[in-house]
Amino acid sequence: MCNPSHLSSSLSLLKDLIESPSFSRNEDPTAKILISFFEKRGMNPLRQANNVWVSHPQSSPNKPTLLLNSHHDTVKPGEGWQRNPFEATMEEDRLYGLGSNDAGGPLVALIGAFLHFWDQDSLPFNLILAATAEEEISGSQGIASILPTLGPIEMGIVGEPTLLQMAVAEKGLMVLDCIARGRTGHAARNEGINAIYQAMKDIDWFRSYSFPLESPWLGPVKMSVTQVRAGKQHNVVPDHCEFVVDVRTTECYSNSATLAIICDHVSCDVKARSLRLNPSGIPMDHSLVLAGKKMGLEAFGSPTLSDQALLPFPTLKLGPGDSARSHTPDEYICISEIEQGIDTYIKLLEGLSLS
Repeated sequence: MCNPSHLSSSLSLLKDLIESPSFSRNEDPTAKILISFFEKRGMNPLRQANNVWVSHPQSSPNKPTLLLNSHHDTVKPGEGWQRNPFEATMEEDRLYGLGSNDAGGPLVALIGAFLHFWDQDSLPFNLILAATAEEEISGSQGIASILPTLGPIEMGIVGEPTLLQMAVAEKGLMVLDCIARGRTGHAARNEGINAIYQAMKDIDWFRSYSFPLESPWLGPVKMSVTQVRAGKQHNVVPDHCEFVVDVRTTECYSNSATLAIICDHVSCDVKARSLRLNPSGIPMDHSLVLAGKKMGLEAFGSPTLSDQALLPFPTLKLGPGDSARSHTPDEYICISEIEQGIDTYIKLLEGLSLS
């Protein structure tokens, strides 16, 4: 089903994106590449900050709008690369390079599907393709910043590497800064209140507590103490101990509800850096899920965070590639995966029933 020219265009675009560094907040080079790609095909792309989007020419206020979204920013390459992360290297079916899998492959597959529908004038929905920025840092100048400009949207597909299976739920994220307080004293005498010991009680609670409700897709809420800092001198009992907790929430509890439960159980001061990255999900009877089921796509709960958390309408996270390859040395995606991804997106949209 995939038009060979659309596949070729998508692959060429992905190579250009790989070879243009696009770390979060510094995506200007890839934004320009995307603008040029769309303009050369007679489209009218729009840009705000480093976000680029195109609307299908046959749009109507009487039809629901569907968003195709993925991101073009990347993390910085870690140690262990055996290849140049900024060189698009082909080896048999694999295309290597930073961002090839997360999320260049899903992005260009969505673009390939968008090209397929571009000349069709009888779509039952309006279609917007958005290549957005700052996803890797959940930044304020990413997808959330352009939603007011895009107008009302009823549903969306978020392109991320999911082995082309349907992520119908996604864990949220809340980072907590905690401070346990004590009173200074000389370590040689029985003086003061050791803030480290105070913190240990709460740290043990974070380690052992189980929330009553467990998600059928995402399992339990997961809390991990990831940083601890206290003390200035070996002979002074510290009066405060700071620690950080990484909390992965599920659809059973909003971030604010999770925070309230935590504050009821610990004695330390707790401050959430943000409450906006809530868990997300899509009803199993939603038309996108039903269309995917008809195609034989399996549903699962995703432990990783994406821009899905920032979209206030039902979305399905779906795309070629494997999340296990993301942020790893010698990241790659298979050409066959991209081709299959374009086909899957096309079939999903063609099988969508909005009645």
